[in-house]
Amino acid sequence: MSTIQPVQSQMQTEKAMYEHVIPAGDGWLHDLLPGQILRIVDMEGNQAVDTLFYSTEDPTDHYSAVRTITHQGNLYLTTGSTLLTESGKELLRITADTCGRHDTIGGACSAQSNTVRYAHDTLPMHNCRDTFMLMLSQRDEYTKRDLAPNVNFFMNVPVTPEGELTFADGISAPGHYVELLALAPVTVLISNCPQLNNPCNAYNPTPAKVLIWDAEGANANV
Repeated sequence: MSTIQPVQSQMQTEKAMYEHVIPAGDGWLHDLLPGQILRIVDMEGNQAVDTLFYSTEDPTDHYSAVRTITHQGNLYLTTGSTLLTESGKELLRITADTCGRHDTIGGACSAQSNTVRYAHDTLPMHNCRDTFMLMLSQRDEYTKRDLAPNVNFFMNVPVTPEGELTFADGISAPGHYVELLALAPVTVLISNCPQLNNPCNAYNPTPAKVLIWDAEGANANV
């Protein structure tokens, strides 16, 4: 599938209420209010930013790749995509995207998947599942049952005509970003992928940045 034309944001960086750099391999957990806008920035290019979304009002109601894909009739996420939960609730909408498309079926790396994809001696290496678990452990309302299929922002995972996944070279670049508008109270969980075995990031995990505009500030920007 070809890359969608980029859609630039109208948000002004200097008016963001929040800004944070997530080092490669680290996690980030944050609650968004309706109307707030989250921008995720691929600072150095082709860095997979594994992300989970939860309804803050019902933490068991998490992002659903199946419902989202079915609703939009497209495997990939880009500007205009509405992210739905398992119950069908609208959580967020992508309002700007300079990368072109984002994976929602490739999943997150884990100790087990690393051994299958690469080699058994990768078992002790840090991975996104570990980061997700570490971040969720900071809140009493979550357990490991709340791990769910995630979005891989900036990751390129084409599907072959036979239905197989291929982890291909990235299509992102330094400074590319995706922006999401919260349609409901939503909890965002990020694992900035520490993967050292996949050539798509040149075997070099890099930082990502997140910025947030509040609803009032967002309206003032547009």
